[in-house]
Amino acid sequence: MYKLLDLFSGCGGMTLGFTDPRFCGGFKSIFAIDNDKSAAASYSLNFGNHNVCGDIEEWILKNHDVPKADIVIGGPPCQGFSLLNKSRHGDARRALWQPYMDIVARSGAVTFVIENVQGLLGSPEHEAIIHRAAELGFLTTAARLNAADYGTPQTRIRTFIFGWKKCFAPDVPYPPQMTHSQYPEKSGLPRWKTTRDAISDLPDPVGTDIRDVPPPLDLHFGRNPTEKSLLRYQAVPPGGNRFDLQRNAPELTPACWIRKTSGGTDLFGRLWWDRPSVTIRTEFFKPEKGRYLHPEQHRPITHREAARLMGFPDDFRFSGSKTEIARQIGNAVPPPLAGAAARHIRGLLDAWLS
Repeated sequence: MYKLLDLFSGCGGMTLGFTDPRFCGGFKSIFAIDNDKSAAASYSLNFGNHNVCGDIEEWILKNHDVPKADIVIGGPPCQGFSLLNKSRHGDARRALWQPYMDIVARSGAVTFVIENVQGLLGSPEHEAIIHRAAELGFLTTAARLNAADYGTPQTRIRTFIFGWKKCFAPDVPYPPQMTHSQYPEKSGLPRWKTTRDAISDLPDPVGTDIRDVPPPLDLHFGRNPTEKSLLRYQAVPPGGNRFDLQRNAPELTPACWIRKTSGGTDLFGRLWWDRPSVTIRTEFFKPEKGRYLHPEQHRPITHREAARLMGFPDDFRFSGSKTEIARQIGNAVPPPLAGAAARHIRGLLDAWLS
C-alpha cells in the first residue's frame, strides 16, 4: 500500500478515489487536513480518525514531524482562480499551494497531485508551482480533465497537476487514458454516463429533513416549495431553462431575469435524462443557481441525487447540516475522476518502486 496524505481534503472524495477498490485502491490514507469542521467529520466517518480539522499554515508551524508518505494529494481552495470570482487579484487563497508544497517536501513523497479549477492551468500560480516543484527535485505535467471522460455522470472540467521525482523518469505519459467518451462510435469507449444512469432508479424523495430518510438512501429528502416556486417549476419543460419560464409564465419571472436577455442559459434549467449533469456546485438545491431541476419532476435535485451525480456511492457517509453537506458535495473531487488519476499514478509507482 502506498501511503497517502490528503491536504485540503474536504469530505474525502479524492481520498476515496485513491483508496477504494471500486475506483482504484492500492493507496492508504495516513493523514488529512481541512479547516471545514463538518467536512472533517465526514472524512473521519469514512476513513478513520487520522485527520486534522484546522488551518494548514498554523498546523505546519506547530508540527515539524510531517508523516512520511509516498504521495501527497489535494486541492488548495480554488476560489482565487475561479472564473466566478471577478475580483481575484491578491486573493490570499491563491497562495495556499505554498504550504501544500512545504508538506510535499517534508513528507518525503515521490509524487504529488494538485487538483483545482480549470483556470489554474497556465496561470502565474501554475508557473510558480512548477518552479517550486523543480526546486524540490520534481518534474511536473498538467492537463484539464473532464470528469465525464472518466466515468462521472457530470461534465466538470478540472486542472490536475502531477509531479514526480525527476530521478525516476524524464517525462511520463499524461493525462490518464479516458474511460468514457461523448462519441463512443468514434472512440470505441463506453458512452458518457448520464443523469438517467445515476438517479433514475431512485424513488420519490421522502420528507424535507435529513432525519426523514434512513440509509442507504439518506439525503434523498425533498424541499417544501412555495406555491409560486411550484408553479415556476411546472412552467419549465424538459431541457428548458429561465427563458422558458419567461415565455410560459412571465408573471412569475423575476424582473432581473427579464432584463437580462442573454447568457444564464442554465439558470432555472432542467437536467437532461440522456446527458451527464452540469457541474454540481455547492447550492445545487437552489434551481435559481443553475440547471438543477429534476429532469421531469417538479422539484430541484436532492442531496442524494447530487452525491450520485458526483460519483459518490450510497454507502459514503456525510456529516453536518443540509447546507454543510451540500457544500461538501459541491466542493468534492468526483471519486471516479480521482480514481482514474490514481490508477495512472499507481502504475507508475509500481514500475518505479518495485
